[in-house]
Amino acid sequence: MTINAVLLAVVIMLGLSLARVHVVLSLLIGALAGGLIAGLGMTDTLNAFQEGIRNGAQIALSYALLGAFAVAIAHSGLPQSLAGAVIKRIDAGGTSGMIKYMLFAGLITMSCFSQNLIPIHIAFIPLLVPPLLLAFNRMHIDRRLIACLLTFGLVTTYMFIPYGFGDIYLNQIMLKNVGEAGIDISNISVTKAMAIPALGMFVGLLVAVFISYRKPRQYQQLAIDKAAHDDVLEGDALSKTAASAQTQSKMKTLVALAAIVTAFVVQMYTDSLLLGSMFGFGVFMATGVVKWSEADTVFNDGIKLMAMIGFIMITAQGFAEVMKATEQIQPLVDGAASLFAGNKAIAAFIMLLIGLIVTMGIGSSFSTIPILAAIYVPLCISLGFSPLATVAIIGTAGALGDAGSPASDSTLGPTSGLNIDGQHDHIKDSVVPTFLHYNIPLLVFGWIAAMVL
Repeated sequence: MTINAVLLAVVIMLGLSLARVHVVLSLLIGALAGGLIAGLGMTDTLNAFQEGIRNGAQIALSYALLGAFAVAIAHSGLPQSLAGAVIKRIDAGGTSGMIKYMLFAGLITMSCFSQNLIPIHIAFIPLLVPPLLLAFNRMHIDRRLIACLLTFGLVTTYMFIPYGFGDIYLNQIMLKNVGEAGIDISNISVTKAMAIPALGMFVGLLVAVFISYRKPRQYQQLAIDKAAHDDVLEGDALSKTAASAQTQSKMKTLVALAAIVTAFVVQMYTDSLLLGSMFGFGVFMATGVVKWSEADTVFNDGIKLMAMIGFIMITAQGFAEVMKATEQIQPLVDGAASLFAGNKAIAAFIMLLIGLIVTMGIGSSFSTIPILAAIYVPLCISLGFSPLATVAIIGTAGALGDAGSPASDSTLGPTSGLNIDGQHDHIKDSVVPTFLHYNIPLLVFGWIAAMVL
């Protein structure tokens, strides 16, 4: 296992990322190293990487349309209204703990809704969070905590609630692959299987809020914060200068809600974020909230908003394809299996640990599940795990590493909003905190689920 190409590729990728090498370069170098170590040769490694990039084209387009949809939502004034309400309370002297915890609850709620109710995924973060940075700074909130709050909602909801993205992860990907691998899934409740692992995520959240990052942290009040603050308050003040402005604001809010519902319904019926985002954006254009003359500008702004994240996700697809081409994921699991020799407790822990390593490298839980299910289901059956415990192991193994991966949108999203003024480092302030507070408890509680279910 010490010379396994997949393991070494992930270690190299993570090491370079921690050394402040850009994530895209870290993924590329890690993929090349893994391919060469596995004996693929430079040509075959590059071919596999390029094939993965081609497979990521739909991801790139989906993210571009998500960005355009999010920018259109911003035109409705919803994010600015929320930020304005919070900042005005603080300007009026409202810096009590109650406001702070209400703000925390709002961020968690929005991140949860972005997975299961309003299918815009991480696109809301760079629109909602930057206007709130001034509020965070005034209350001396540690931005590492904000990253943990957002990541909790982004990950826990899809791995526990079988709706929206959760339906895709739990039902369409996990249960489908588990069934194809040889287990009767007709009477399996994914919510029951994933309840204990989800509880582990909640414990990690409590630790982050009340222990790790409860102390104040100072940030510089830069010009970009002041500009965001003034824009929010100015826009809010202007909206109250006349009844017509109030009517216009209400109309845009209703249109935004209609667009969100439309995007949600289309996404649910077609299982396509691409179509959901396109129809949602179409509602804004059809109602004039986004004028035809402004459509190109809004769309371009959306692409700019999500371009870096989409590009990293495409590169991660290339990395994943090289890992598959090495054909050393199976030997990694076989090598681990030889270590526990029939011991269910050790077997569950090793399977979860391998899931962590693979997902950390790929950066996507959704891409990891098909790889793990084909290998883990026969192994779990041979070791005597129940179907419910098997689902818990595979679901947790897939989710492990989503929080805390440099290439995961669950960490890239928070960074895109929190680093708008250059005071939030992706690795030290998003990746490391979310890794410690979510992967460790998820590993522990996932193991407990495997033992008791």
